[in-house]
Amino acid sequence: MSYRAFFGFGTEPFSSDLDIDAILKTSDLLGVSQRVEYVMRIGGIGLVTGDVGAGKSTALRWSAAQLHPSKYKTLWITATAGSILEIYRQLLAELDINTASSSRAVLTRQIRQQIYNLITTKKQQLLLIIDEASLLRLDVFTELHTLTQFQGDSKPWLPIILAGQNNLADNLMYRTAIPLSSRIVARSHLKAVDLEAMEEYLRHHLSIAGLKNSPFNEQAVTAVHQGSGGLFRKANHLARGALIAAAAEKSQTVTADHVRMANSELL
Repeated sequence: MSYRAFFGFGTEPFSSDLDIDAILKTSDLLGVSQRVEYVMRIGGIGLVTGDVGAGKSTALRWSAAQLHPSKYKTLWITATAGSILEIYRQLLAELDINTASSSRAVLTRQIRQQIYNLITTKKQQLLLIIDEASLLRLDVFTELHTLTQFQGDSKPWLPIILAGQNNLADNLMYRTAIPLSSRIVARSHLKAVDLEAMEEYLRHHLSIAGLKNSPFNEQAVTAVHQGSGGLFRKANHLARGALIAAAAEKSQTVTADHVRMANSELL
């Protein structure tokens, strides 16, 4: 018998692929959403940082989903350690433009023209989200701000959210990144959550997967919190692994030992 059948889950628990409505609305998530809204209103740049698995991408996905699709268009790209040309090509793909050019001047012109068309003709407001921005090379930061300049820098038509690990803020302190960092108008830092918030998170995920009562005892919740360091992504893996370990022992109660067994399987 699978662990899902053993515990009576209706869907896979602790999945990262949640419907928007199923995402837990934490204070950090709502804080990110408020800052995204402010960045769009001002037309500046926002910074979202946090450890791996702290919930940055989830918070941004939820925030972007709150924007009405007829009025707003979100351009979402994932950063790499490559050149600015890779960013331009990803952005062109999000703008539904195919091009074989490798000229930065040509690509920039195509991007700016399409942004102009979307705003002036289709009356859409744009938001560019660059996830994993801590991977960006320093020379990319040097050029990236030029995408935000329209009509002598008087039109804030392309607000940007940069999301990445904690070193992203450090990278923006370099002199070559000042033209970009000077445009930052809002910052969010997602921290590891405390024990109470972790318990709420576990209950929420168990509930949306079909369980009314949590099989995790108090010690197991503490073990998940400690083993994950208060980070949601690792908590997902630990909690699911602990459920599997408990089901293998035909135990309807998940204990700290089951969490430790799960932790031994993770890197």
